[in-house]
This record gives sequence, C-alpha cells and structure tokens, in this order.
Amino acid sequence: MMVELARHHGSGPISLTEMADHESLPRPYLEQLVVSLREAGLVTSTRGAHGGYELTREASDIRMGEVLRALEGPIAPMVCASEDPAHAGICERMGFCNVNHLWTTVRNAIITALDSITLADLATPRAQHPYHSAPMPIEALVATSHLAPTKDS
Repeated sequence: MMVELARHHGSGPISLTEMADHESLPRPYLEQLVVSLREAGLVTSTRGAHGGYELTREASDIRMGEVLRALEGPIAPMVCASEDPAHAGICERMGFCNVNHLWTTVRNAIITALDSITLADLATPRAQHPYHSAPMPIEALVATSHLAPTKDS
C-alpha cells in the first residue's frame, strides 16, 4: 500500500479501491492498515468523489523502519529485546539472561537494515534500482552454504 502511494505521490489522492485493485489486496485489509498509517502521520486522507489517501511527505523521507513500527509496533525479535522499554521490562530475567545480548544485537541489525531503506527505494522499479542484482542461482546458494555436499558425503 505504501509503495503504491509512493508511486502516485504528487498526483493527488488514490482511493483504497484503486490500491486494492493494483496490489491485488482485499480492500478491508487496506482499511485496517490505513488507520495505523494515518495515526503515525505517514498518510493523509481526502474525502469526496476524488478523495483517497496520499503520503504526508516525500517517499525518500520515509524509512521502512518507521512504516513497520506504525503497523506492527516496536521492532523486537524477542520481547526481552524490544526497543520499547515497557515491553523489554516484561522479561523477568533481564538482569541475568544469557541470550539478551544476542537478541539485542539481532534487533539492532534489523533496525539498521530497515532504517537504511526508504519507501522511495521500494517504489523504484526493480530493474531500474541502483542496488538491483540478479538473484543467485540455487546451485550457487547451495554450493556456498553449509548444506553443500562434501567429498566425504
């Protein structure tokens, strides 16, 4: 939905029905999403015959971490590693948990990755994207993984 809004940014509002048709998504699902996105200040709505939704700012200024937080809440692979202190405090083992460092490191890596990608990055057609590369063939993936057959197998 946000990618569709980014592609139409600057050309006026787009209706949920039109977005649902373009993205092959159920309109009731988009209705649920748009509430959170509007509360987060990411989209605005216009009523009327030519109404609909549009981004509140440029797609290049919207980080994907912000979008996911608006839709899903704090980013956390485990509750003890939540970026929200209220959620993190739920874990009674906070002070002596042996794996909290692992989950906090994973969370930070996810946040860094999400915040490094803008909505504009996703709205750029893949073939034109500066970071686009062809997917690695499955044989190459297997050959570089720990699942690759060895001389002994």
